[in-house]
Amino acid sequence: MWDYSEKVKEHFYNPRNAGILADANGVGDVGSISCGDALRLMLKVNPESETIEEASFQTFGCGSAIASSSALTEIIKGMSLEQALAVSNQDIADFLDGLPPEKMHCSVMGREALQAAVANYRGEVWSDDHEEGALICKCFAIDSVLIEETVRANNLRTVEEVTHYTKAGGGCSSCHEGIEEILTTVLAEQGEKFDPNAGPALPKPSSGLTNLQRIRRIEELIDAVRPNLQRDHGDVELVEVEGNTVYVNMIGACAGCSMASVTLGGIQQQLMEGLGEFIKVVPASELARKQARG
Repeated sequence: MWDYSEKVKEHFYNPRNAGILADANGVGDVGSISCGDALRLMLKVNPESETIEEASFQTFGCGSAIASSSALTEIIKGMSLEQALAVSNQDIADFLDGLPPEKMHCSVMGREALQAAVANYRGEVWSDDHEEGALICKCFAIDSVLIEETVRANNLRTVEEVTHYTKAGGGCSSCHEGIEEILTTVLAEQGEKFDPNAGPALPKPSSGLTNLQRIRRIEELIDAVRPNLQRDHGDVELVEVEGNTVYVNMIGACAGCSMASVTLGGIQQQLMEGLGEFIKVVPASELARKQARG
């Protein structure tokens, strides 16, 4: 499992400012339940001083999403709108004494919700409907603008880091080439060169599993999600494990489902949570193509 700080645990088990803020005059909605995380941030802004007097949230997501939302409301209460808009996703993570790299997207979602809520208060239009940038990750509906902004703000260098911070690339992995192009462009602007082979070494599972034990654990985690798929006349089977890449076959109704990439993303999330390491879950057809290329 991830190594959570005591402050993350505290804000997860005892979230601050959770629930509906009845007299909110600024509301921001971001994310999507179908993509795994959704957040509504509600603000009560003093119209004379433009100071945030109260902040509250409702969220659907993991413990890190809840903790990040709770932390955000604590940070911005008492701030002016301009001060609040200067709060970065890293400020949210720092307030919680850090987040696991794989959960940094939760802090990014909080920053977006704040921007949306302030825009709503000001009567401005704010949207994440990708009118400004090309849609890069269809699995999680992440566009090029968000990826570029997040790469620059957090000095990201690898596709894995982009996935941790935005969830882009965490589903079917077909958008990895697009993410690499963005990294190449942004790093070139900074006088650096993108290295597709660079990146931090993958963390070892906290349990110290042998390779055989790790594969068996992967099988157990996949078996745990199968009943939900079987209820919809689908299924999934493990085909191969190569390093941090897990190849699976989608079966039955899942094989031709338009939501197959989202399903793969959900399986991937389960494996990462269960193993405590970065995992890519991709269709077995990708393995066949890789073997055909030699």
